[in-house]
Amino acid sequence: MDNPRKLALSSLVKSESSGAYSNLEVSTVLSRAKLSKIDVALYTALYLGVMEKMITLDYQISRRSSIALEKLDVETKNALRLGLYQLIYMDKIPEYSAVSETVNLCPKRSKGFVNACLRSFIRDCKPLALPSDKWQAISVKMSIPVSILDIFRKSYGDEIAEKLALACEPRVGVSLRINTLTADPREIRKNLTAQGISYKHIGFTEEVLNVRAPISAITDILEAGKGFIQDPASFACAKIFNPKKGEKVLDACACPGGKSFSSAIEMENEGEIIACDLHKSKLSLVKNGADKLGIKIIKVMEQDAKRERAEFIDSFDKVLCDAPCSGLGVISKKPDIKYKPIEQIQALPEIQLAILENCSKYVKLGAELVYSTCTLNKAENEEVVAKFLEGNDGFEALDFTLGDIKSTNGAFTFMPHIYETDGFFVAKMKRVK
Repeated sequence: MDNPRKLALSSLVKSESSGAYSNLEVSTVLSRAKLSKIDVALYTALYLGVMEKMITLDYQISRRSSIALEKLDVETKNALRLGLYQLIYMDKIPEYSAVSETVNLCPKRSKGFVNACLRSFIRDCKPLALPSDKWQAISVKMSIPVSILDIFRKSYGDEIAEKLALACEPRVGVSLRINTLTADPREIRKNLTAQGISYKHIGFTEEVLNVRAPISAITDILEAGKGFIQDPASFACAKIFNPKKGEKVLDACACPGGKSFSSAIEMENEGEIIACDLHKSKLSLVKNGADKLGIKIIKVMEQDAKRERAEFIDSFDKVLCDAPCSGLGVISKKPDIKYKPIEQIQALPEIQLAILENCSKYVKLGAELVYSTCTLNKAENEEVVAKFLEGNDGFEALDFTLGDIKSTNGAFTFMPHIYETDGFFVAKMKRVK
């Protein structure tokens, strides 16, 4: 059997050295490693836990280490993070075990140093005083870079920024979107109750359940094609998109496919959905997912959403641009997003506007265009839409409602601390000339 701590350290080193995505790294490791169920849980908790709390852990290390954090080699630094995470956040692991197991993972040259740092923490385990600056303190406490807090503050003000920081904590359970093409929501709910699995509805639909259990608890539903994992905000986007039976629809940035699947269900599996993505390798996720769900109307296609495709012009009843974004609305699920260079985030609005402008060419006269992101940053959301509308008088904002949700100037932001969803932005427009 493989050592879950050793695997966690390897994944942490890989994430820091090569920018490996945490969700893909977990999938890759678990598909190859020989681990018991207990060790699967331990590996996942350690790797994702350290990724989630890295700023907090580094603050602890910097106050106890005789060597500056930036001068530590990547293996030693991540071993320290791993050991401290166990001491601070995993009370079921004995202190001696957390220390000895971590030291055993270290290179010979740093075993003594890591042992001393971890034992120093145990001797003086009082909480360290937080920085005096309010936002530095929030950054350390919630393990969120100040640069991201600044984006939240600039976009929504200080009060909401604090609430968004709290909402970046991991949420319990998974969101199950029921496939009403093949399953009855009442039967799904009945079966979950019979198995003792708790769930709750969200306010604007009964087709998505927040299941208060790990994904393994609903594997039978997923494997039978009776549902798929989709956040309620993503589901809401597809409802706002509102494709109709028999229409021709474009999902311009489709992978991994959730909105295409929901659109097909809304269309009762009648019509045509072209699901595109820049990366051909990802399109198998859409095709395989559609096959499992019994969806027949999705056609996948490799396509750069910024590049014009002549045969698409003026040919779609609905066009969805779920643009690549900074992902600040899904930090609770993908903690590595927090550590992206701020320069990458600042470069995104130009790309997003280019995608929106190009894809607008594909919308029929009188038809509709939806722009969405899973981020909480007005520079990527409202400001992109405003620039598009300013430069394209053939389109106008189109207001919408969904349950109690009402748009303003054709746009709405799902705030995670209010709706228990991902942070998500949706804007709807209509081609008028």
